[in-house]
Amino acid sequence: MSTTERHRVSARRDSLLGDQPGAFASARFQRITPMKARRVVDMVRGLPVDQALSLLQFAPQAASETVYKVLESAVANAETTEGLDASDLVVSVAMVDEGPTMKRWRPRAQGRATRINKRTSHITLVVQPASALKNGRSA
Repeated sequence: MSTTERHRVSARRDSLLGDQPGAFASARFQRITPMKARRVVDMVRGLPVDQALSLLQFAPQAASETVYKVLESAVANAETTEGLDASDLVVSVAMVDEGPTMKRWRPRAQGRATRINKRTSHITLVVQPASALKNGRSA
């Protein structure tokens, strides 16, 4: 189904893609710090999907497994809902936003306590056909 045949467009899709062809996927409340996740996401931004998947498969970072799953989901969304070819897709937008922080306490010396911040991330990846990126603006 192309974007012209769509009856209802979510505000999230509209903000990420506009009227461009493509699909997105997101993983919310992931227990990885945003700074560590951004290191992985920065590696795949702008790459073709097949290169990005192979890079993530062998990346030593802990966040690469989560980003790999999100990218696979975005590709599956593009194939099923938009009818796009997976071999032509490129990671056009990749972002990591900070989620809520869980605050925990750790006992320290002399009856004191220090706060431990357990940070979470919202990971969003957008895939678009390479031809759409060349012709129009990237999202």
